[in-house]
Amino acid sequence: MTQQDALQRVQQAVGYSFREPQLLTAALTHASVADSRLQSNERMEFVGDAILGMVVCHELYRRFPALLEGELTKIKSAVVSRRVCAKISHELGLVDCLFIGKGMSDRSQLPQSLAAALYEALIAAVYLDSDDLETARKFILATMDRHITQAAESQHQRNYKSQLQQYAQQALSATPMYDLLDEKGPDHSKCFEISVVIQGKRYSSAWGPSKKEAEQKAAYLALRELAAIPRYAEFEPDLPEQKGDITDY
Repeated sequence: MTQQDALQRVQQAVGYSFREPQLLTAALTHASVADSRLQSNERMEFVGDAILGMVVCHELYRRFPALLEGELTKIKSAVVSRRVCAKISHELGLVDCLFIGKGMSDRSQLPQSLAAALYEALIAAVYLDSDDLETARKFILATMDRHITQAAESQHQRNYKSQLQQYAQQALSATPMYDLLDEKGPDHSKCFEISVVIQGKRYSSAWGPSKKEAEQKAAYLALRELAAIPRYAEFEPDLPEQKGDITDY
């Protein structure tokens, strides 16, 4: 594939025509083939990474008004991960268009980090060529939307408090209440026992090293007793067999 063919192919894949093709060329140039690292896509990767993070954070803030900072952070980390960015590079066919040195001719063996950096460099190229953050935002969301949805759904599936509240409101027309039953240990290393109460019924309690974690475990137990979720093998070992004995943790 000639350089011109590669530029044309990328522009078709991303749906954007560059006014300054040299910016796209720079975004597709790996350090192994550049005369110097300043002429590679490394500086553009730096810019693209910052733009990607900002756009995704803004989109999560807008899309999920009920989520707290910690929950948004977890989704963001999953979305802008090296794995997802590399996957998008492959989906767009960017890796096949990357300009690399002869010693890296086997594209199937290229590291994930390189593919991820290529996507970030392309984001920077779109931004710099358009001189418009909105254009870059549209490109990012067009390629990231599905991954944002998947990450949010995955996070929700492990947010047992959120699931319990949704289930209780829909199936029982009630709101779960969390009772602190006991706490043990020194101030610097306390553990807490919490149970869920719904419509006057108390469900199995759970211990945790923080009130938040104990509430999540108690919500999980309530969901299990309500037969609202399946048993999660990776979570079950963390649950106490004797809820009144903190040594079970």
